Amino acid sequence: MLTHIKDLAAKLAPRLIEIRRHIHSHPELSGQEYQTAAFVAGVLSSSGLHVQEGVGKTGVIGELQGTSQNGRLLAIRTDMDALPIQEGTNLEYASRADGIMHACGHDVHTTVGLGTAMVLSQMAEELGGKVRFLFQPAEEIAQGASWMVKDGAMENVSALLGVHVFPSIPAGSIGVRYGALTAAADDLEILIMGESGHGARPHEAIDAIWIACQVITALQQAISRTQNPLRPVVLSIGKINGGRAPNIIADKVQLLGTVRSLHPETRAHLPNWIENIVSNVCHTYGAKYQVNYRQGVPSVQNDYALTQLLQSAAEEAWSSDRVQVLPEPSLGAEDFSMYLEHVPGSMFRLGVGYKERIINHPLHHPQFEVDESAIITGVVTMAYTAYKYCQQNCQQKL
Repeated sequence: MLTHIKDLAAKLAPRLIEIRRHIHSHPELSGQEYQTAAFVAGVLSSSGLHVQEGVGKTGVIGELQGTSQNGRLLAIRTDMDALPIQEGTNLEYASRADGIMHACGHDVHTTVGLGTAMVLSQMAEELGGKVRFLFQPAEEIAQGASWMVKDGAMENVSALLGVHVFPSIPAGSIGVRYGALTAAADDLEILIMGESGHGARPHEAIDAIWIACQVITALQQAISRTQNPLRPVVLSIGKINGGRAPNIIADKVQLLGTVRSLHPETRAHLPNWIENIVSNVCHTYGAKYQVNYRQGVPSVQNDYALTQLLQSAAEEAWSSDRVQVLPEPSLGAEDFSMYLEHVPGSMFRLGVGYKERIINHPLHHPQFEVDESAIITGVVTMAYTAYKYCQQNCQQKL
């Protein structure tokens, strides 16, 4: 069956390159993936899948019925949205949308999802199980997964697979990770309220800018001495708003940032930990404060059994030399984790780096490029893993 899957993928390769380049040339921002969704729906329909559009606002579901009678359903999720980045690659199929680019590889993800659907649709009788393809919007703003779940995308699903490009390893390689793959990412807003005054008489005012600087410094210093270094926390203040004129002491400052962590226990105590530090600094200098902490997406925690299945399938397909067990998680975030609150799942890393290049630009870089040979690696890995899952879990009737 592996040989059959590889043959089918090889025949589809030119078409998949066309699909990827079309999507890359026509990127759409989160929640605005109308043309991408219509294109995806068309490809799925032409491959014989049952298609639902408008799931999770601009998401698409394609379902392959298979022959299973036991009700177990495998889902495969890929994302479709692009980033507000001006492309700087000079590729002939570069983005035609000003200021928008597929700089995170979602064009590749979508193509891998479509390629997997196209392959499995040609072997539905042999598959022996049901597969649902989730083409998700708005991953970059960490909203799309919740939208999809709310619209019923996870109903009756038993397990979930996902993929994300990884320029740090070469095309043709697969990376798997047991346990934590990505971090939880929460949003933080801190308001510092002081008292305005003349810049020549600072002692008569309460300088919110200076106090905000003390808050930032205290938070960063406290991480290194009060947080377990084996359970990392990354707190980044990315935006500061405050002040009205260079000779007026600011009475109010807004700090905006993110807080990333890997362990649920660590994450649970971070809001109180942050507020205590802010409170102590502001109390010392006579300011008032407000801390608004909003939980975002949790950490992606890959299921052991599904990750083992992925690794086994990838090693059978490509040999163990081309499959890496990744030693470290990423502190980036992925709303794939929202699905994992409902079913076990696993996401693998698809190597897209050029072997001959000294520098492969990272994700979210305006010159990010992928070695397109990776698409077939992703399709075969996903399709064969899905086949093995269905063979192991979907054969017995209820």
